Amino acid sequence: MAKSRKDPRGRMLRKGESWREQDQRYTYTYTDPLGRRKWVYASDLVVLREKEKKLMKDQLDGLDLYAAGKATVNNTFDRYIAHKYDLRDSTRSNYLYTYNKFVRDTFGKKKLVDVKFSDVLQFYLHLVNVEGLALGTLDNVHCVLHPTFELAVRDDIIRKNPTDGVKKEISKKSGKNRGIRKALTMEQQRIFMEYIAGHPIYYHWWPLFTVLLGTGCRIGEAIALRWDDLDFENRVISVNHALVYYRSSDRKQQLMRVSLPKTEAGIRTVPMLDVVKTAFEMEREQQLDMLGGLNEQIIDGMTGFVFQNREGRVPNPQTVNQGIRRITENYNSDEMLRAKKEKREPVLLPHFSFHYLRHTFATRLCESESNLKVIQSVMGHRNIETTMDIYAEATEERKQESFEGLALKLDNLF
Repeated sequence: MAKSRKDPRGRMLRKGESWREQDQRYTYTYTDPLGRRKWVYASDLVVLREKEKKLMKDQLDGLDLYAAGKATVNNTFDRYIAHKYDLRDSTRSNYLYTYNKFVRDTFGKKKLVDVKFSDVLQFYLHLVNVEGLALGTLDNVHCVLHPTFELAVRDDIIRKNPTDGVKKEISKKSGKNRGIRKALTMEQQRIFMEYIAGHPIYYHWWPLFTVLLGTGCRIGEAIALRWDDLDFENRVISVNHALVYYRSSDRKQQLMRVSLPKTEAGIRTVPMLDVVKTAFEMEREQQLDMLGGLNEQIIDGMTGFVFQNREGRVPNPQTVNQGIRRITENYNSDEMLRAKKEKREPVLLPHFSFHYLRHTFATRLCESESNLKVIQSVMGHRNIETTMDIYAEATEERKQESFEGLALKLDNLF
């Protein structure tokens, strides 16, 4: 039987209430609509319980507004996110960040029942054409607004979800399209990797970038690899988890957790190419020689991670992007000087992020493999449509070559 709690005067304390000996105050702990832990304090138990009553009344008032159809979009989103107990911490943080940044202070103030399809369309077009949002970022906004209105539909607050079908209109009305995914050409890939391998400062990046370009792993999957995930004998890599960096709900703290891959299809095995095997072996040697040992960091009970930075911790994806930027800027600067001396046009590298490296691998794979199911399995795509899109983009550049070869054959027939 649980032991009852009492204050120094012998009064029973309710659930959530406690007495703080260190500052002689009472505290009440509760969870706000956004799922965040909050506290209220008082020097007297009676005063504390008055504050508790006010909190309860505020919550009931919010429920009454919602049920009466007087709630704003903000009220409804807060209600939606508070009920999503199964969200990963990183996902919840991203949802809150997206909503607070793009919706809360503008569209979110509209009364829920007054929002029409045209209102949502106008808002999305404003974000794209005026605010300059990429369509991918708009997808994130839609991802928080659509289920918010869907909750109101299911609760019989509104009859239809005004966000249904809006995304289909955006590309046509905004005059923008998503564009193709970006990948390095074979020449750019060769230049980038050769520059790193021969550079006295940047050579330590070579193993990580080789693994990214030789496996197609997402950055979170690559930095999460452990030595136990590598089967050198059978030359396979087990991709079964990822590391995610995200900010706390107050955006003040950066956290790192172990997570499952982006989709269930992301749990897979990837063949270990010879150059990737060499990269792993080089990484091990570098850590033993330069850092005095392998990565001993423990994250959510896991240890033995393959990659580590100079502080002995798993690399931060943002640091990887910063490394890419420094490398490309230094290469381009050196190349422009060389080209000027040699009186030729410089061969420059584009600005890119680690996302390019995954798509570069996918492009190289599509250039040499025509079986879409094999490509889908290696890349860990949930939908075959994603694989088909990448395949179409990768083979587009070779279309002209194919037509030139066809032209030669046809010429011989006439």
